[in-house]
Amino acid sequence: MAMAVMTHTTGTTAAHSWGKPAACLAIAAGLALSQAAAAAAASFTVNPTQIFLSSTTRSALVTIKNETDKPVRFQLSLMAWTQDPDGQMQLSPTQDVVFFPSLLTLSGHEERRVRVGAEVPAGPVEKTYRLFIEELPPVESAGAPNGVVMLTKVGIPVFLQPAKLTTRATLQDLGLKAGRFSFRLVNSGTFYFIPKAVRVRGLDQAGEAVLDQRPAAWYVLAGGERVFDLEVPADACARIRSFLVEAQLTDSTTLKETLQAPDGACAK
Repeated sequence: MAMAVMTHTTGTTAAHSWGKPAACLAIAAGLALSQAAAAAAASFTVNPTQIFLSSTTRSALVTIKNETDKPVRFQLSLMAWTQDPDGQMQLSPTQDVVFFPSLLTLSGHEERRVRVGAEVPAGPVEKTYRLFIEELPPVESAGAPNGVVMLTKVGIPVFLQPAKLTTRATLQDLGLKAGRFSFRLVNSGTFYFIPKAVRVRGLDQAGEAVLDQRPAAWYVLAGGERVFDLEVPADACARIRSFLVEAQLTDSTTLKETLQAPDGACAK
């Protein structure tokens, strides 16, 4: 469902940044969400775009296809993956999940399968990882330091799922301070979710919306949380008497919480 895609250039120093979608976009890296069976990068495709392992499914295959006429080299790596409350991706080395091969070269329009397998048992809560597929500079460009080559790095989510999948989410700690409204979306279930939508409305005395914001939603991993912190515009805060927060988890499940602000949002 979700695949992070980054492009960068050779010939100059290029740093990889994996975190909030906005952070990736800010450095012109691009962050793509795909629900298609195969997700297209700049010069290759990857299928599937998510990997699910469990106590009964210990391994899976990922197909990488070179969509160009020229050979393309790849380097693969895998990291344990968590999200901090601000939505930044946190990565750390792990041996929980293995894969083969780690280096490969595909001829024009050739495809190859990579096997990914769990080395540890599934636990009561989902464990999460990222498989990175990084396009390497072509061999012929190695002697051309001033050349610019567009490369792509793709991060595929890998989930080691528990035997029992339980959804449990809450909206907590709605608060108002110094013209800012904040709240926490907490996942106390056993596997991840991505909210379909998050909406914050500031309502006046008559119940009319004078503030309507839809902050970006992203992965909330099992046992994790996402903290939202929104500025209340000065022209609206004096009129707001309550805040309504809605987090749509599925087509049929929406969380709702209200914070009263009888003296107006400016008074806090």
